[in-house]
Amino acid sequence: MPRFTVHDLAATIDARAASGGEASYTRKLLDKGAEHCAKKFGEEAVETVIAAIENNRDHLIAESADVLFHLLVLLKARGVKLEDVEAALAERTGMSGLEEKASRKREG
Repeated sequence: MPRFTVHDLAATIDARAASGGEASYTRKLLDKGAEHCAKKFGEEAVETVIAAIENNRDHLIAESADVLFHLLVLLKARGVKLEDVEAALAERTGMSGLEEKASRKREG
């Protein structure tokens, strides 16, 4: 079986966003607006933290999948492509994590 990637998920979200109708949870989220998508992402992030603290591997995996899905929907709602995030990550790989974090503090 071919490996399912985050890019596959992003493509599925794009396809469902382009479709109409009430059958798509993705479409319903997007129709409620970016603020709603952000709230859902935050809820899933908290649930992921709880699963990690509880040391429940299966729950952590399930919640992590929810976080990735809701992050991609939020990015879609704000017109940000996965490739944009990947480019930001690629820029960071040229420096240590501590250097990168320090550079963000200087910028903002």
